[in-house]
Amino acid sequence: MNIRYTVGINEYRRMNTQELRDAFQVNIFETGEINLLYCEVERGIIGAAVPTTTALKLIVGKELAADYFCQRREIGILNIGGQGIVTVDGVEYVVNNLDCLYVGRGSRDITFSSNDVSTPARFYFISYPAHKEFPTALAKKTDANALHLGSVKDANKRTIYQYIHKEGIKSCQLVMGFTALEEGSVWNTMPCHTHERRTEVYMYFGLEDNARVFHLMGLGDETRHLTMANEQAVISPMWSIHSGCGTQAYNFCWGMGGENQRFDDMDHIQIKDLK
Repeated sequence: MNIRYTVGINEYRRMNTQELRDAFQVNIFETGEINLLYCEVERGIIGAAVPTTTALKLIVGKELAADYFCQRREIGILNIGGQGIVTVDGVEYVVNNLDCLYVGRGSRDITFSSNDVSTPARFYFISYPAHKEFPTALAKKTDANALHLGSVKDANKRTIYQYIHKEGIKSCQLVMGFTALEEGSVWNTMPCHTHERRTEVYMYFGLEDNARVFHLMGLGDETRHLTMANEQAVISPMWSIHSGCGTQAYNFCWGMGGENQRFDDMDHIQIKDLK
């Protein structure tokens, strides 16, 4: 498990492009492996599992000082690949493309496998500490709360699929889902905002090899950007905006942990105030 330490609201102003990448950008997908990144911000863990010929078992690292991974944690899992199976304490959950599985605190044995090694599952997950147990639950894409937002005029016509939230799958503090932009739309989360009460992680996916998303971060009056490729994630601390513009339409998985679970708890920034 890799560890990523916090960068402050003042420190980012002095960082060059590579330093910003090293601090905020995350490469997590590797065929045949589970990769984990432990982030000091909100004690979040970002992970990915791409099983092929053998199942991959989620093990606890010394960093958590726990007997098993979910002893004090909960996990949200989104499959962006082929059909897969997540086995939780002997119960198999068939997770299709763009299905979401919530794994509750107290779950001991968690393994990931693919049904077809030629099109393996690509499990992306995010985990936060939990002080209460909620049951493991699977949501199909059709089960998600779908919000249709934006317009062609503003190049941000999109659908937000909410999975783990107050009116959906119940969790301790995790909120998770994904957003899909329609063809011809390239902007997400614009006008932009911050969450002073929680941290958010974006993972961009569904991009072609030669496509990119320019992810905006920093304070609204002193922005920076990171150039994001397919299946790269970015950490957005409480003080930073998180918005993006792509060279084509794309999807992104969003996950949050922190003070509350209100999807609309945002500190908005007007476009005219961005610098």
